[in-house]
Amino acid sequence: MKSSYSKGQRKLQSFQSVMGGGAWRSGLVAASTLAGLFSLPVCAQQAESGTPVVVQPGAPGQPTRTLPPSTRATLPPRSPADVQFMQGMIMHHAQAVEMTALIESHTQTKDLRLLGARISHSQSEEIKFMKRWLEARGESTSLPMQDMPGMDMSNQPMLMPGMLTPKQMEALKKAKGTGFDQLFLTGMIQHHNGALIMVKDLFDTAGSGQDAELFNFTTDVDSGQRAEIRIMQTMLRVAK
Repeated sequence: MKSSYSKGQRKLQSFQSVMGGGAWRSGLVAASTLAGLFSLPVCAQQAESGTPVVVQPGAPGQPTRTLPPSTRATLPPRSPADVQFMQGMIMHHAQAVEMTALIESHTQTKDLRLLGARISHSQSEEIKFMKRWLEARGESTSLPMQDMPGMDMSNQPMLMPGMLTPKQMEALKKAKGTGFDQLFLTGMIQHHNGALIMVKDLFDTAGSGQDAELFNFTTDVDSGQRAEIRIMQTMLRVAK
């Protein structure tokens, strides 16, 4: 299955440069290399008889192999951290979409409306991708309560990094006009920074991030949300 988030070597180099830190960069390079090793190409050709012929290219200098027609591609290995990251990011993105849904009725600021539409569309599409990724691997699309960070004895889970608290969300819902603009931008910058923390934590976990689709997706999330943070910081200075 081809990932819709593959951006090529240029994006990877950009991502490595913004993250900084030798160990961090080494981890990403290792993840990229391993992702390539686990992606075994299998090509299907059509024989004259109409029966599909499955061909697996050999390593450099080695011949190709003809495989049985029943051959099916296998998904690359995943770690528990990969699964938890995707489950947590679905919940994280869902709150961002909820925040953007308030824009239409709470402000007339054109630039903020355009930004909100962009965030809502991109994160809604990413939620669909993450759910497909999990479902294809037989995993739940929601994070089990016992795996949520910060669970305490009162059964009140802490939020994922950067997510707005119920109190912050209530204040945002009550605000209007310029006050809403400022709260939204401040809150969404906080929200985006939390996503960057989640990406970094994933690649700081040994054995995670080796799935090629997940690797490309997370680098896309990182670079996209960094760009939006810069836009929102500029807008916030104007709004004040």
